[in-house]
Amino acid sequence: MEFFENRHKGPFTGFIFLWRKFQAMRLRWQTRKFLRALSDEQLKDLGLRREELG
Repeated sequence: MEFFENRHKGPFTGFIFLWRKFQAMRLRWQTRKFLRALSDEQLKDLGLRREELG
């Protein structure tokens, strides 16, 4: 029996994929919120400009 034949086909595989995508989106939202709260001087220290935040 090959590996792929004996592998568990979990019903939650799609759910796990969606959950990880949601977590990544949430992290991006939090990062953007944090960067928007910084002053222009603080952004300059990081090497960013307000226009680059989008």
